Amino acid sequence: MKNNQTQFIILWIALTAVLLLGACQDAGRDQLTADLQTGITDDEILIGSSLAMGGHAGYLGTQTLHGAMAYLRHINGAGGVNGRRIRVVAYDDGYDPPHCLVNTQRLLIEDRVFALFCYVGTPTTVRVLPLIEEARIPLVGMFTGANALREPLNPYLINVRASYYQETAAAVRYLVERLHIREIAVFYQYDAYGFDGLRGTELALKAHGLVPVANGSYVRGTLDVEAGLDRIRASGARSVVMIGTYEPCAKFIRMAREGGYDPVFYNVSFVGADALARLLGKKGEGVIVSQVVPPPETIGEDKPLWGAEEYVKLLAAYYPEDRPNFVGLEGYINARVLVEGLRRAGRQLDRESFVRAIESIRDYDLGIANPLSFSPQDHQGLERVYFTKIEGGRFVLLED
Repeated sequence: MKNNQTQFIILWIALTAVLLLGACQDAGRDQLTADLQTGITDDEILIGSSLAMGGHAGYLGTQTLHGAMAYLRHINGAGGVNGRRIRVVAYDDGYDPPHCLVNTQRLLIEDRVFALFCYVGTPTTVRVLPLIEEARIPLVGMFTGANALREPLNPYLINVRASYYQETAAAVRYLVERLHIREIAVFYQYDAYGFDGLRGTELALKAHGLVPVANGSYVRGTLDVEAGLDRIRASGARSVVMIGTYEPCAKFIRMAREGGYDPVFYNVSFVGADALARLLGKKGEGVIVSQVVPPPETIGEDKPLWGAEEYVKLLAAYYPEDRPNFVGLEGYINARVLVEGLRRAGRQLDRESFVRAIESIRDYDLGIANPLSFSPQDHQGLERVYFTKIEGGRFVLLED
């Protein structure tokens, strides 16, 4: 009798354990499903952004956001994506990494957004990578070409633009092979952004058997360019590769030219080309800026590509106080990628299906003569680099 009772108790305990384990597994699956669908309701998808909307990089963040929102407002006006409208919660981080971290925590914990979108800057974006990996939340369309966001592949980072390595490689090739300049210096912002551009330039120069003849830097958030300028001028550099933002780079160029030093000035796209040209005025003539999107407006007799033309039209409709610019066009393209991924993921949307949908995009025509492609092994959609030069206060595309 005792043996039968003991066997019954053991069987009952085992059965209870199995039921409890199954319940825990079901609860775990339910929680995972809920996490993956955070920020989605029957009629809305909530997206979060942290970017500079004031301070020394405020133009970059504001125009990125306006370009993106012009397209998203257009999409929402047509009924949204698969029956859901897109709502963006955006916070100003002032291009400050700790502030960006706090904003991202707020977006994840308090706002409970579905995905992150249109972050601006290398030091800010790099700072939040641990949060992105822990939350397993997609981040789409960063206004930075940093290699740290591309290698090794992070499954939740969706880069749209070409990298700084690609920009600086193309620039050095242009300077050395087309302009026959070998004495090249680097002026950079002393942080993760500047270091990435410096490294890309060094690698590009090495491919030609060269090294920078001088380096100069400034601290992010300051205009302390004098020491860097003195060092580079003393080297006799015939060209300066500039990895910075519009205010310090404009001051560097203006001071150099006023002092009789006039090498070929080249800036990477993050500088904010339109703001740079505005600050330089007549002293900007001949300055070269690489871009990751084509010029958004008509230049000479050329007609803008249809994607750029749509951006100009939507910007005029939703942000009539803004002038079309390269930064805003990039924001618009980021929004195009976000919407296409949501569309392909379908009505049964979650974070993982959204990433897979992005990875399925091949040779997608954005109307900028630069087709977009992703894959599970490649999370950078565009590759092309455009070269522009300031002429008469406007940017002219260098066809070669």
